[in-house]
Amino acid sequence: MKRIIVVDDDEEVLDTIELVLEIGGYEVEPLTEAEGIHETIHSFNPDLIILDIVLGKIDGRTICNEIKSNPKTKHIPILMMSGLYKSDEIKLLETPPDDFMAKPFKMDVLLEKIEKLISIKAARQNIN
Repeated sequence: MKRIIVVDDDEEVLDTIELVLEIGGYEVEPLTEAEGIHETIHSFNPDLIILDIVLGKIDGRTICNEIKSNPKTKHIPILMMSGLYKSDEIKLLETPPDDFMAKPFKMDVLLEKIEKLISIKAARQNIN
């Protein structure tokens, strides 16, 4: 079973994504805040991280940079989400996520992006 960490401070969005992913056969670790995400990554060993940008105390872009700059976690695909930022702005980040999705979004599009990112990760691991 593929494992996904979802970080969003909006509990309704988090609950909805969690439900859809669990129905889709994923194991989900929902987080309402980014504090402690590195410990969760270590213990949960996710295949993908879905990360909101606006998280209150910590900016999701900072978390993305930390994950993508760490040799132990840089291989984990990150799908960032935001209702305030656009894809063009996210692509300009020093360490951009693997994909981006604007809020609000359609669940079928979310599932397509997840499948694509997880299959790319699996293909990379088979090469190495």
